[in-house]
Amino acid sequence: MEEIFREISRLPEFEKDLKKLSKRLKPLEDDLEIFIKTELKLYHRLDIDNKGIFQIPSLQIEEPQVYKAKKFACRALKGKGAQSGIRMIYAYFKDADKIEFVEIYFKGDKENEDRERILRRYKKWI
Repeated sequence: MEEIFREISRLPEFEKDLKKLSKRLKPLEDDLEIFIKTELKLYHRLDIDNKGIFQIPSLQIEEPQVYKAKKFACRALKGKGAQSGIRMIYAYFKDADKIEFVEIYFKGDKENEDRERILRRYKKWI
């Protein structure tokens, strides 16, 4: 895979989320790679905003910037395209050029991101 960011990592909680969802949505790991190559590259490298990624408001965290991606194409959810209902929460450390995946969930299972998880992880930067 081409190197788009200096580093890409996953929180242990994200790995659990992904494993659990992957049981229902088999190609999810491959879809994640495609998401990195397309959506994240467009947004952070090419400055193209297709209205699928936005910074999560009112977290009061300056660094890193924490984003929610609403456009995530999941091939297991046929006919949905990028409106699959999969939500991806990640932190972007601009100076370190690092992406850290925080949470992945299906909107049909839960409505919003785990703000407590985000704050627990990044409160040292507040």
